[in-house]
Amino acid sequence: MTEENSTRIEELKVNWLEQLLGDEWSITPAGGSTGEAYYAKKQEGKRLFLKRNSSPFLAVLSAEGIVPKLVWTKRLESGDVITAQDWMDGRELEPEEMAHPRVAKLLSKIHHSKELLDMLMRLGKSPLSPADILTDIVNDLSLTTNLKQYKEVNQALAYLEEQCFDVQDGECVVCHCDTNHNNWLLSSEEYLYLIDWDNAMVADPALDLGMLLYFYIPEVYWEEWLDDYGIELSDELLQKMKWYAVSQLLTFIQWHEMRGESGEVEERVRLLRSIL
Repeated sequence: MTEENSTRIEELKVNWLEQLLGDEWSITPAGGSTGEAYYAKKQEGKRLFLKRNSSPFLAVLSAEGIVPKLVWTKRLESGDVITAQDWMDGRELEPEEMAHPRVAKLLSKIHHSKELLDMLMRLGKSPLSPADILTDIVNDLSLTTNLKQYKEVNQALAYLEEQCFDVQDGECVVCHCDTNHNNWLLSSEEYLYLIDWDNAMVADPALDLGMLLYFYIPEVYWEEWLDDYGIELSDELLQKMKWYAVSQLLTFIQWHEMRGESGEVEERVRLLRSIL
């Protein structure tokens, strides 16, 4: 698709949303990988965050206080669903703020929520095993042969294959699967949210913990951070966190490669090198 066509499609979507909400609303794209999120502002100052075809999971996340409040949901004749959430005054966390105890406590709340787990299971999400993850990675990497030029990618794949059946499955919980600092929103009232749940899965909590700790927390503080989360650091947990961190890095490398984002690929290869 040409840039001109892409721009035209975006303009049509914005115009369509303005017609849906009324002339008193102005709509602007919110960015993001899906291109289906928008900011809406009313003349008297009311503001909303709109998204097309969000998961029904959003309602439970809102009720649990994990994402900004869900204001309304509209199902259209086309079958599409538009959701509107409060548009929060706030900012994403800085990388160094990921060490704060409130991050550990919110992630623990998510992982221990029976309501979230029940809803995601009802939506058809079955527990994701290490073998499932490895199969997906192998299949995806076969589509991008030029990633084989990185010795770190080959080493990581060999590590995952060797350790896969040694990683013992723990109790499965709702995992966000992308605990990047820019998915944590701190409101102007100092309330913390975790947003962007499109890739949520049912899996071992080490999937979220591994990425967060390896990417943001110096190892000397892991024990303290996990104490705030509510568990003790153990050899078994260390093994699982490393396996899941490596697996997620390979997934992100593949994703950025498919999007032609060479700088992001190089950055994640460097992270991979530091873990291996």
